[in-house]
Amino acid sequence: MAATTQTCPECSGRLQADDCETVCAECGLVVEEHNIDPGPEWRSFADDETNPERTGAPLTRSRHDRGLSTEIGRSTRLKGRKRRRMARLRRQHKRTQIATKAERNRVYAFNEIDNVVTALSLPEDIQERACVLFESAQDEGLLQGRSLEGFAAAAVYATCRTATVSRTLPEVIGAARASREELDVAYDAMNRELGLPTGPIHPREYLARFASKLDLSQAVERRARELAERVREEGIDNGRNPSGVAAACLYTAAMEADCDLTQAEAADVADVTPVTLRSTYYDLTE
Repeated sequence: MAATTQTCPECSGRLQADDCETVCAECGLVVEEHNIDPGPEWRSFADDETNPERTGAPLTRSRHDRGLSTEIGRSTRLKGRKRRRMARLRRQHKRTQIATKAERNRVYAFNEIDNVVTALSLPEDIQERACVLFESAQDEGLLQGRSLEGFAAAAVYATCRTATVSRTLPEVIGAARASREELDVAYDAMNRELGLPTGPIHPREYLARFASKLDLSQAVERRARELAERVREEGIDNGRNPSGVAAACLYTAAMEADCDLTQAEAADVADVTPVTLRSTYYDLTE
């Protein structure tokens, strides 16, 4: 920092200035701030073999052009003819970003995936992987004659399955603009042609979310996890809905702790019927 001849307006102390701000060396008063940094945006290291220079936002697979396209900004200082001219240029520039029908389909589907991911409160990584899965299905020609909304929803559901993220099929359908039939057709096509590495979801993946919705204690949730592990070890969950099995484990643990929980409430949070819950509950009690 370089010393200056100015004095502090509070204590008449000596001021010191750097590229960011001017402060008093005696009392610490910030006299002036410099908001604009004239230096480079990047950092350079002596042992760095790669070029450290970088500009713009990072690449993303959730956009059809991976975020490489530019956009003409807006200015309130332009008036009259120049403002109308920039509006026309901005409109033509947006049209040139989508050159083919395939790109138009990707833009629409990626927006639908973003809506589903946002509605289900899923992480950004799931959105990226779902967009990659949709693009793979498009490259294989699976979209012909099928619903784009169905493939977008199926991509999110398949990604959740492969990443062992607990989201049920009714939850995905409720957040998407696709029907159950459209999602099933798209999911079957991707699973058959792309060979998705999907396996059965462990019932314990649903327990934390279901317990929170039912306002159950941590002790009940821990007991339900023990029951879920026992269910998997003994093969009771074979061929059964994992969300229904998780609800049955929570209900069983709640009954052991004398909690006020009905079968209908536990089944409703898992989007299953009480009959489905009871079948697992009877096996656990036996």
